[in-house]
Amino acid sequence: MGEASIYVVEDDPVLADALRFNLERQGYRVRMLHDGHEAVREIERDEPDLVILDVMLPGLDGFEVCRRVRRTSTVPILMLTARGEEVDRVLGLEIGADDYLTKPFSLRELQARVRALLRRSVRQDDGERNEPQEAGNLRVSPRERRAWLGDNEIQLRPREFDLLAYLVQNRSLALTRQQILDGAWGSDYTGEERTVDVHVKALRDVIEEDPRRPERIVTVRGVGYRFEG
Repeated sequence: MGEASIYVVEDDPVLADALRFNLERQGYRVRMLHDGHEAVREIERDEPDLVILDVMLPGLDGFEVCRRVRRTSTVPILMLTARGEEVDRVLGLEIGADDYLTKPFSLRELQARVRALLRRSVRQDDGERNEPQEAGNLRVSPRERRAWLGDNEIQLRPREFDLLAYLVQNRSLALTRQQILDGAWGSDYTGEERTVDVHVKALRDVIEEDPRRPERIVTVRGVGYRFEG
């Protein structure tokens, strides 16, 4: 994981230099990008292992960069912003960001988020967690990190795939949001329970015949969610 390639999209030269210095000290290969249009072009061309993306950028803002990258790539994206309102955090997650860090932040916290995202993107568990799972016409292969509806492969971001795999592996069980956070993304994940709702909505949009009336990922009032299948 120390050899991972990280693209940092940040136009503040002071913060950009601090991020580069600290990430390179951790052994990562770091490339700095400073413009939204350049970021979209280079990320789509080179497919790094992780993108650290500031919201406030010249050219295209970080939200638009994230939207465009998500059309072709599942690279993990950690968004940085000076804003703290929940609406911005939720927007970042809904358009495809995998995690969200509000300025000012400690470099130690950033490093923890980076490690967690990289770990989840390459995680290979042993035993039954790697065995293919089927639920009706839905098939999930944790080892390959691929999923299909019928004969059609579905495209999921890394965190969405982890969530789907965990729900299918624990089908018929009522799971709390905290159980899902720990089980799907690991106890080192520092996100909020609201993150679960955002990604459940994204999954429903993909695997449910009618996302407004879900039959696979159902809400358990007062608890969380249950996968039926």
